[in-house]
Amino acid sequence: MTSVEYKIPVSVLVLIHTPDAKILLLERADRPGFWQSVTGSQDDIDEPLSQTAHREVGEETGIDCSDYALLDWQQHHAYEIFPHWRSRYAPGVTHNTEHVFSLQLPHIQPVRLAPREHLQYQWVPARQAAEMCFSSTNANVILQWLEKNGI
Repeated sequence: MTSVEYKIPVSVLVLIHTPDAKILLLERADRPGFWQSVTGSQDDIDEPLSQTAHREVGEETGIDCSDYALLDWQQHHAYEIFPHWRSRYAPGVTHNTEHVFSLQLPHIQPVRLAPREHLQYQWVPARQAAEMCFSSTNANVILQWLEKNGI
C-alpha cells in the first residue's frame, strides 16, 4: 500500500520586482500561456511562511532571497482552487489560502527555471504584468504594489 501525499492548501505568492517596476513572470509548464509570479505551497504545516517563500523563490528561479530583503505583506487571500488542480489536494479541499510576499532585486537578473514547473520567464513592466497574469489575485497584488509605490 502506498501513501498519497497531498498539497497543503496554504501557499505563498512572491512578487519579484526591480526598483524601476519590472516584474518577473513565469510561464507554467502544465498550462502554457498561464503567466504568474513565484507561487508554492508549504511543504509542512509547521514550515514558516517566510521559509516557504524563500524556498519557492530558490526552487523556481535560482535566486537566493537571503541576498535581498524578502518583505511579508501580512496579507492573505483565499481563493477557489481551479478544478484541474484539485487532484493535488486531499479529497474535499476546494480552497487555498495564499500569503503575499515581495522581493526587490536591484536590477533585472537571469533566472534559472525549474523545467518541470515553468517553460520560460519574462521581466515585464508592471501594468503589462498585471494584464498577463492568469490569476486575478496575482494581478491585484501587482496593481496594489503599483499604487503603494506611486507608480
